[in-house]
Amino acid sequence: MSVRVRRVYDPAEPEDGVRVLVDRLWPRGLAKDAARVDEWPKALTPSTELRRWYHAGEGSYEEFAERYEAELAAGEAAGALDSLRDLVREGDVTLLTASKTPERSHATVLTRLLEG
Repeated sequence: MSVRVRRVYDPAEPEDGVRVLVDRLWPRGLAKDAARVDEWPKALTPSTELRRWYHAGEGSYEEFAERYEAELAAGEAAGALDSLRDLVREGDVTLLTASKTPERSHATVLTRLLEG
């Protein structure tokens, strides 16, 4: 089983497995049928406050990752993370994001938690 991160705008590939959109908002300019998204667990996404703080450039990626992990440890987000872990145990999962830099996004934090 593997977890990988791809941009949601990239065409689907057979090795994607279950395609999970991990952004809170639907990607601009992308038709839902073209995205081929299998799951969209909004509870896994960073809070609006955290997302705004990070995009405003107020903190480092490392601090963002720490705060995001704390959000994932509680409530509905923790349950959604457990469900995603179950999907990973069953087969390949691709985390989809609209981020232009997926390697410095919440999707990478999720990948680390799922593989760790």
